[in-house]
Amino acid sequence: MRILVVCGAGASSTFVAQRVQRAAHDRGLPYSATAGTARSLPIDLDQADVVLVGPHLAPDLERIRQDATTRGVRVALLPEDVFTDLTGTRTLALVEEAMGARESADTV
Repeated sequence: MRILVVCGAGASSTFVAQRVQRAAHDRGLPYSATAGTARSLPIDLDQADVVLVGPHLAPDLERIRQDATTRGVRVALLPEDVFTDLTGTRTLALVEEAMGARESADTV
């Protein structure tokens, strides 16, 4: 699974991406996580299965969700305290929740 973490400039998303990838690796999951920016999102969406949107981009969430949906990409808004998730396990749970929603929709 390919996880894209998006923030305004790419700095904070890099930390979140590294942590969620480490959490997935620790659980033996073959996930990759990369960081992106709001500006690079249109290109980056083509290489993602799920997009985690930084909390400061909440006003853009509906537009991001519309762009992602046309490509079959799931979207989850990260909580305000995402940067306190030092192990990445809570963030990984958000990924799994978002992907579970897709699997449920796929089976209907």
